Amino acid sequence: MNLLAAMRYLVALDKHKHFGRAAEASHISQPALSNALRALEEEFGVSIVKRARAYGGLTPEGELVLAAARRTLREMELLTQDLRSDHSAPRGPLRLAAIPTAVPLLSLFAALLRSRHPGVTPVVLAMSSPDIERQLEELTLDLALGYTERQSDQPGRFNRWPLTQERYFFLRRAEGEPALRLRIGAPIRWAEAATKPLCQLTPDMHNRAIVDGALNPGGEPPPPAIETNALLTLVLTVSTGDVCGILPGAMISAVRSHGELEALPLVDPEIRTPIGFLSLADARPSRATQAALDLMQDPEWIALAARQTGDAGY
Repeated sequence: MNLLAAMRYLVALDKHKHFGRAAEASHISQPALSNALRALEEEFGVSIVKRARAYGGLTPEGELVLAAARRTLREMELLTQDLRSDHSAPRGPLRLAAIPTAVPLLSLFAALLRSRHPGVTPVVLAMSSPDIERQLEELTLDLALGYTERQSDQPGRFNRWPLTQERYFFLRRAEGEPALRLRIGAPIRWAEAATKPLCQLTPDMHNRAIVDGALNPGGEPPPPAIETNALLTLVLTVSTGDVCGILPGAMISAVRSHGELEALPLVDPEIRTPIGFLSLADARPSRATQAALDLMQDPEWIALAARQTGDAGY
């Protein structure tokens, strides 16, 4: 039995919750995957998978094997990067994720990292805050860019590197002929924004809770005109329809070429939400991750992040 391969199949099964989909993702047949998992059970002398007509989950012993499998595969990846890299030239993949509103910021970070370290291959993903936290703990992410305030009641769970603060803007279609680029208008109060038809992110997004709380503190937020989990959809509906939206500074920077739009800083209250990088506290960084950690402290990157999020003004 190839123990490492069997561990990969177990991780795939836990991810996909289905024998057929796990086998397809692992590029093997379903019988081959099932046989490898049975061999893994024989190796450890325990039942790992709850077997029924369909996948029934893992046994308590299976959960322990799964956790050990993730740690083992992670250590193998770290060893591979150590063998293929040297101190000045890290090599290997770097799995990154960001909350949707911070994806433009993370994309800039990944591009800057790749320009300095061509051997690093960043993988940039958009995820909700709960998915980011779960995948960091499952060792399927190396670093993430998210809301650092969410971890304030769980000290020691994650390393946190504060970066900047989200500043919020009211986005609407501008009057008159389109300009060459997005216009920045006069500030607008949150209470006034609450009276407008809004396209908002879906409730599973932490950003939605922040916006709802600002639109009507302590009360019931206004119902959205449109809901979406894709920021591109939000921007396009504002561009083509009669609805408005609320976006943080990083996303406003990303749509500056939309001359038909106007962004108004939201005030009274002026809300700033801390965002920063996160990693699992007890995970040893890979060579690629260490290169990213070093870049985080670089003044060029810190200044770029401030400009993109609106901290340096518009």
